[in-house]
Amino acid sequence: MPDVRIEPSWKTALSDEFSKEYWRNLTDFVRAEYATKTVYPPAQQIFRAFDMCPLSQVKVVIVGQDPYHGKNQANGLSFAVQAGIPLPPSLKNIYKEIHDDLGITPQSNGDLSRWAKQGVLMLNSVLTVLAGQPASHKAKGWEAFTDGVLRTLTQEREHVVYLLWGKYAQEKGAIINRTKNLVLTSGHPSPYSAHLFFGNRHFSRANFYLEQYGIEPVDWS
Repeated sequence: MPDVRIEPSWKTALSDEFSKEYWRNLTDFVRAEYATKTVYPPAQQIFRAFDMCPLSQVKVVIVGQDPYHGKNQANGLSFAVQAGIPLPPSLKNIYKEIHDDLGITPQSNGDLSRWAKQGVLMLNSVLTVLAGQPASHKAKGWEAFTDGVLRTLTQEREHVVYLLWGKYAQEKGAIINRTKNLVLTSGHPSPYSAHLFFGNRHFSRANFYLEQYGIEPVDWS
């Protein structure tokens, strides 16, 4: 098996992906990009979402698109930013919905590792991006890998809540088994479509579902 520096349970579960030709091509591409250009997130944080949330502990999956492309923003968790960085508009809207849904005010910190440690897999479809160039690492192989992640989850786990915001995430989540998991969809929290996001009550609905199956709910604060 290739030496992929990722949390051990994911490394085992995704071993088939790591042996495929697309993975070799992707690895060569990403290494060359980091060696010659400014790429986000920092290389050691590419798999941070997995490192903080082992396969057996996943309760909720939040599917994003690609990392933020601004300096010091991306930290390997979808929608999150490095501690101390101003909240991007989408994350501000996520916090607003949490407040309106649960009646709590989330912490001002946008790192979101506090969610990841509770079993929230914050999965971007593409895991790297060039500085200042959104979607610059699209169609290089990351999508095949993260499809494999969702396929593994739907095969090996049940009673997981999937939050699919926007058309892209909803198409990405088409492979999820709806009979043994909860799939919640709405518009994306970006300012352009937030009117289709607000009022979705996904955070209370996710916790209600988890509690039904005796699973500890997520503290979304």
